[in-house]
Amino acid sequence: MGWLRRTFSALGHDLFRRYWSSQLLSLIGTWMQTTAQQYLVLELTGGSSAALGWVTAAQFTPSLLLSLFAGAIVDRVPRRTVLLLTQTGFLLTATALAVSTHLEIVTLPLVLGLAFVHGMAQAFDMPARQSIVVDLVPRSSVANAIALNSFSFNVSRTTGQALFGLVVAGGVALLAGGDEGALSRLAFPFYLNVASFFLVMYVIATLPFPPRQAAPRGSVLEQIGDGLRYVRGNHDVSSVMWLVGLLSLTVINFNIVIPYFAREVFGAREAAFGLMSAVFGAGAVAGALYQASKPNPVRFLRLGALILVGATAAFAWVPGPTLGLPLLALAGFGMLSFLVSANSTVQLIIPDELRGRVMSLYSFVLAGMGPPSAIFVSFMIGKTGPLGPHWGLSVVAALGALSLLALWRQLPRTLPQQAEKGKKG
Repeated sequence: MGWLRRTFSALGHDLFRRYWSSQLLSLIGTWMQTTAQQYLVLELTGGSSAALGWVTAAQFTPSLLLSLFAGAIVDRVPRRTVLLLTQTGFLLTATALAVSTHLEIVTLPLVLGLAFVHGMAQAFDMPARQSIVVDLVPRSSVANAIALNSFSFNVSRTTGQALFGLVVAGGVALLAGGDEGALSRLAFPFYLNVASFFLVMYVIATLPFPPRQAAPRGSVLEQIGDGLRYVRGNHDVSSVMWLVGLLSLTVINFNIVIPYFAREVFGAREAAFGLMSAVFGAGAVAGALYQASKPNPVRFLRLGALILVGATAAFAWVPGPTLGLPLLALAGFGMLSFLVSANSTVQLIIPDELRGRVMSLYSFVLAGMGPPSAIFVSFMIGKTGPLGPHWGLSVVAALGALSLLALWRQLPRTLPQQAEKGKKG
């Protein structure tokens, strides 16, 4: 019971509990949509890894272009306003995907365009959501709240992707007239995601956000410069961000690896595809829960990244989905252990007045690397690529390992407050 109370301690704060619960439900719908969109792209293109990569690139390009600007806006505008606008953007793109897929008029260019619009909303949503944690819990609970946010993200991933096969089966009956090959069957996950946004928007609209300090002075460009100078001058923050960016460019791209290996390398159908994604998500849930129970978020910066790289390298050579499942679980555990450690470490170091701008830079190196990573990884693992799926993924894992090795000694081992306490003791 002590472990349980410690692991979920941030949920004892009412504001955070309400926000967290609404996000959990909404994210289940989002992950059903993400999985359906990946499968839709593969069906529209006859199994093209390149098309899957380009859609992913379209979704994350706005984060690459707008994250720094978004961070300055988040520090100036009420976060409630930002979050309501981003949720509205997500709602509209999900509705367009649902209707066009239901009517079977959906095309790859339309999916690309909607992915880009979704990405524009996401560029503002990520720093706002990451910054809001400190508004809803005291500082002593920040690391636990960040871990629980990652836990909800990955519980929803596991649940949403596991439900994908069942929901599509429902779509066959409800929308496709029993035709298992009709594209309209894939509209049902999109419709369910549309419904989920109404609850989260209601919670955001009614949540009593604590008052914030006055907005920073100066132009947006000056404020962006302040955030960049802070990160450049803080060795601990900059080394963590470098590693997040380099691993995002290489091994943190299972939204390309899993669907491509499932459908094109293993020849799996929707159920196995959903199971592989769900198992990866279950490993991520375990990683987030493990981190939530630990008071020191710095511990797993190195070990989490090492587990992720090793599991990715091993997965490259499995002959089928069954043997790949435990490796996907291990990769998910390593990835979330590393990312929760990285996010918590940065959040506990940076000052509140720079939080939106610094976390927007964090979003830039995490999500902004999505476009070049999607293109690079899909090229490397494609059957028509230079190395093929197995050797291609092995090279991607090796590049991730080299990145970790290069930054190993520079990564922080303690938080600044802990180092000061150690000196005084």
